[in-house]
Amino acid sequence: MVYYVIGTMSGSSMDGLDIAYCRIEEVGGKWSFEIEQAACIEFDEQWKQKLTNITNVSAKDLLLTHTEFGHWMGKTIHQFIEENNLTHKVHLIASHGHTVFHEPALGMTFQMGDGASIAAETQLSVVSDLRNLDVALGGQGAPIVPIGEQLFWSDYHYFLNIGGISNLTIKSADKFVAFDVCAANRVLNLIANEMGMAYDKEGIEASKGSIHQGLLNELNNLDYYQKPYPKSLSNEFGLDVLFSIIQKYELSNQDKLRTMCEHIAYQIGESIMPGESQKMMVTGGGAFNTFLMKLISEKLLTKNVEVVIPDSKLIQYKEALVMALIGTLRWREENNVLSSVTGASRSSVGGALWMGQE
Repeated sequence: MVYYVIGTMSGSSMDGLDIAYCRIEEVGGKWSFEIEQAACIEFDEQWKQKLTNITNVSAKDLLLTHTEFGHWMGKTIHQFIEENNLTHKVHLIASHGHTVFHEPALGMTFQMGDGASIAAETQLSVVSDLRNLDVALGGQGAPIVPIGEQLFWSDYHYFLNIGGISNLTIKSADKFVAFDVCAANRVLNLIANEMGMAYDKEGIEASKGSIHQGLLNELNNLDYYQKPYPKSLSNEFGLDVLFSIIQKYELSNQDKLRTMCEHIAYQIGESIMPGESQKMMVTGGGAFNTFLMKLISEKLLTKNVEVVIPDSKLIQYKEALVMALIGTLRWREENNVLSSVTGASRSSVGGALWMGQE
């Protein structure tokens, strides 16, 4: 069976809305894909400000923005469809939305971007609220990407995604486990912003800095890193915890970037046990950070792990692709979130379905 699905993702790094039009095929239980069209629609300054400050508004304003953002997403997806001549060629939209609150210990996760509003704007069926059922079942609601790693890429043992938060999937003999490792681009970008840059391209500024051992030790000793998986991080962890700690130190921004890169590489390295020679696929915006990838590769070389960076389209749109797969599985009423990863009481068919037309 072949499905043509649009997957969307808005990550914690705040770079914009990723949209991927994907051909997804299942034959005899084997899945394959092709990302046929993709784009990242940058947020304008108004949306950047709204998304940055959304946790500080009233409940009423939060819900009004949730609806407004859904309509904006719907219009943006509709424009993407028209510009790429995809009218009548899309079966389904799978929308992750933008995470505002993620408190699985309290049984709550909230991604902004109302699925009903997207369906109303596009006249297409939409799957949204992809994490909620898993959290209701006692899970972390994250990471949810491992279902795609299980079905699409069987020849890798490790999968690392470096976005606003870095997360890792480990494939063992009988199950997948995955967890958020540490904050990543969210913090690096905040430091780069202080230098008048959106981000530190290729890690050039970080490469000019020096490691501050005291700051590095304080970051590495945070309680989160001592917890066993399943575990996940909220977007606020990078801003409220790591960035706040970094700002206590009177260092150059280059030294802050260098120390933060070392922290990310160290935590990723500590998450891997030495063993037989294995391959790790790295995706997400951090895969374009040449300096950071050098540090990570050096750490993993001692663990007998080879770092593989795929083509740029997969690096950038892997998560949007997997959202498309998750939506497809929801449409088929098949499990799309793995309890072995999230710690939920069972695997589940997650996602709210909004019908675009009668």
